[in-house]
Amino acid sequence: MRTTPRWRRLARAVVTCTVAATAVLVLGPSGSAAAFTAVPAGPPARPAAPGSPGAGLTDHPLTAAPSPLDNPLKGFARFYFPGDNQNSGYPRSLAWSYFGLSEVMTSATDCGSYNWSIVDSALNEIASYGNQAAIRFYMEYPGGTGSHPGNAIPHCFDGHVTYRNNTYWGTVSPDYDSPYLLSAVQNFIAAFGARYDGDPRIGFINLGLVGLWGEWHTWPFDTDTADGYPNLMPTDAHAAQIVAAFDAAFNTTKLEIRYPDSAGGAANARDIGYHDDSFCYKEGSPLAGVTLPQSLGGASYAQLQRALNQGVENKWITDSMGGEVRPEIQSSAFTSWPGGSGQVDNMKACIELEHTTWKINQTSQSYSPTDPNVAAAVRLMGYDLSATHAYYANSVSGSTATVGVTIANNGVAPFYYPWTVTLGLKNSAGTVVKTWDTPWDLRTVMPLKIRAFPDWNVGADPTYRDFGYPQYFQSSVSLSGVASGSYQLVLRVKNPLEALSPAAKKLRFGNATQNADGWLGLGSIGVGTGGGGPDTTPPSAPTGLASTGATTTSISLSWNASSDDVGVTGYQVFRNGTQVGTPTGTTFTDTGLTAGSYTYTVKARDAAGNVSAASAPLTASTSSTPPPPPGLVLDDFDGTPAYPSAAQNDLHKWTGGNCFLNGGGNGVVSGGALALQYNNCGWFGSDVNQDVSAYQYLVVRIKGASGGEQTQFNLSLGGTTKVFGDYTLDGGGHPAITTAYQDIKIPMAANGISRTSPAQLAMGFWYGGNSTITIDSFSFSN
Repeated sequence: MRTTPRWRRLARAVVTCTVAATAVLVLGPSGSAAAFTAVPAGPPARPAAPGSPGAGLTDHPLTAAPSPLDNPLKGFARFYFPGDNQNSGYPRSLAWSYFGLSEVMTSATDCGSYNWSIVDSALNEIASYGNQAAIRFYMEYPGGTGSHPGNAIPHCFDGHVTYRNNTYWGTVSPDYDSPYLLSAVQNFIAAFGARYDGDPRIGFINLGLVGLWGEWHTWPFDTDTADGYPNLMPTDAHAAQIVAAFDAAFNTTKLEIRYPDSAGGAANARDIGYHDDSFCYKEGSPLAGVTLPQSLGGASYAQLQRALNQGVENKWITDSMGGEVRPEIQSSAFTSWPGGSGQVDNMKACIELEHTTWKINQTSQSYSPTDPNVAAAVRLMGYDLSATHAYYANSVSGSTATVGVTIANNGVAPFYYPWTVTLGLKNSAGTVVKTWDTPWDLRTVMPLKIRAFPDWNVGADPTYRDFGYPQYFQSSVSLSGVASGSYQLVLRVKNPLEALSPAAKKLRFGNATQNADGWLGLGSIGVGTGGGGPDTTPPSAPTGLASTGATTTSISLSWNASSDDVGVTGYQVFRNGTQVGTPTGTTFTDTGLTAGSYTYTVKARDAAGNVSAASAPLTASTSSTPPPPPGLVLDDFDGTPAYPSAAQNDLHKWTGGNCFLNGGGNGVVSGGALALQYNNCGWFGSDVNQDVSAYQYLVVRIKGASGGEQTQFNLSLGGTTKVFGDYTLDGGGHPAITTAYQDIKIPMAANGISRTSPAQLAMGFWYGGNSTITIDSFSFSN
């Protein structure tokens, strides 16, 4: 399921309860009420300084450029759905998927029998798009996902494990302290690791299995039994057995657990990171962050406060930090970058202090790929590598050559996998004719700067401290079999997924000489007597620049290829004098434009960084704006597409729900309308993900079983979330649901709804209500 609220439901429910504030303040991963005294680890010691280039090597400075937005194993992940185009929308390299434990442990009698087909099917499809997966198993999921069961307790537990009812969420919770369950789960984890540890299709694994959504909490059925709810979480000792089983089973694939204090902090001394599933959100009254620590306005239960309490705020040095951008803020998370606004906390501080590598962000599908705020955030996340210098003799005539490269990391975390770094030679045709694998370990390239916690008392926030260095690597390579001549020296990092999928995303550097094929140009080198010297000849200027098409927001260009004495590696496209693209081929589409005319030029570059003169300028215009259409139907629930089985609305975008009392959690379509029966739980979402600025109103045709339901749910669209009855209508009134259908027309601009980036329409039913609403249609109109 996409953007389905999990911990956020818990938080919202707590905020609305006058007696629950204290419980939230002390809520631990198993609901523990323990009080903590902050014991931060403090500033980490800097790693050892790198070596220096060998004597006699020539320095070849390399030019920096923005790194790609879809570098592997970092940035945003979106939910996996079979058949979806996983490379549509904002660039990415990760896909997220849940799996119910019962979907693999399918035998009703044998807990040692595993059917991995559902996992392999998902991983194979994700890999076919060149992406890697982040996954989690669970046993209880309120309402299910729509494609995975709500109750995922294996039937082989029946008769051996006591089942309890979480009446708040309507889930069945197994006895996590049961010896039978613990043994079966540990055996499953061992089999899981034996099959998938080091699998290049997987980037990250959340420990999962325990608690609601596999998030290591069962609120309100936790250790705070004073509220009248019994504790359904395992003891810390038993939970620690599960943590230890994962750590023993996985030695290569990166693991993450929900909280630093889960299982009594059992993961903190192990090779396990954390996943913050409410990333950079603010809640409560007054608003407090649930990621940033108390010293920066966070709540006592915030993710980074927990890390400081456990002294593991520097765990990122060896282990990844994942999670999810809180769905309520996904559509507006980067609007106020680098800070925040409203319920969005200081986003740059969240990324820098958590040292975030990746986050689930379903709404990123509707982000503009040219949004500078989002691009800055994505590049900051995880690693952001650039080669600053290459060192080698311009001409070599012996049997070996020495090559050195300095690599800097401008991100907030290291690259966590030992992928092979390869050097190579390209001939004048751009063909790689020789390669050498090196022992260079990118995991040692640490961020150049780290942001200090105020709790460290080393300066006013923000204070940045030197940490990593531009890391120097050097190897001697054999020239045996290399013909005399002039070559381009190149470097690439091998994504192991390339062995399974030709579409595998390449790890690319933030350099002007980075090619789309993964090879980074280091400069020219001559091999053999009389060989080359540095390449100082620029390519010829591109010719024949022309516009090949236009829409209301884009202009497409093409041009004739340039020539070069060694080889052209790419082009630079300029709009009104500002660089807007670096394609490797001779076409480019400039997107995100407003109506008007623009002047373009193109330059060619080669592997040595030489840049040609500009092409002749071309002035091109967007197409004229079409007249506004009469209306746009998001969904009229007429059975085509079928809900929920097709998981598509009338825009052929994703839709679904969970935690409702009818339709297996999804709600029921009958008579051309969607009925949603709820009891303080329910979520419905329908992706818009297209510009609706041609329309003034969101129109909801709706009725209620009793009337007055407008106070019992919220509606989110285009960065705005309000209780339905709080939206302002024309004339200053507010929506009021009755027992008869009515068209409630919500003026979007007046309510702060972004019509250019509406993202997803979502509804949440966690306001204490118990009723049924029936929706005939959602549409946009004037």
